[in-house]
Amino acid sequence: MAGRWFEGFTIGEVIRHDIRRTVTEADNVIFTTMTMNPAAIHLDHAYSAETEFGRPLVNSLFTLGLVVGISVHETTLGTTVGNLGFEEVRFPAPVFTGDTLHVETEVAAARESRSRPGQGIVTFVHRAYNQDGALVCEARRGALMLKAPAEGPEGAA
Repeated sequence: MAGRWFEGFTIGEVIRHDIRRTVTEADNVIFTTMTMNPAAIHLDHAYSAETEFGRPLVNSLFTLGLVVGISVHETTLGTTVGNLGFEEVRFPAPVFTGDTLHVETEVAAARESRSRPGQGIVTFVHRAYNQDGALVCEARRGALMLKAPAEGPEGAA
């Protein structure tokens, strides 16, 4: 387990994730076709050449999934009960194949669960930047997290 227990998060803390990832054309084509999105802006080079971007855009839902995935190892791996949802997702700049993304996560809020003893809710703000430092994705999400197990002869630490 690499994730943190609920008590391991500090409001205002920014976690800069070590994993970076270069987005490939295969990533975009496979994800876009697997999710049944036929938008020409993602798949058609001739069409995309005529747009303001001049080339295909990477599917924004792939970008979102990648951003959250990069954050998992240092935040929720093995310590989350479940993803509670996204309050806001923004894509202020496009992602293209060949872009290398790095991610940081800010702990925006944390509180104990009122209905689930032994668990708490953490609000993360994930931010992804491309190789030029441009912000390409910002997502605010809630996660239901496990509290650290009690130490002692019956519990693990």
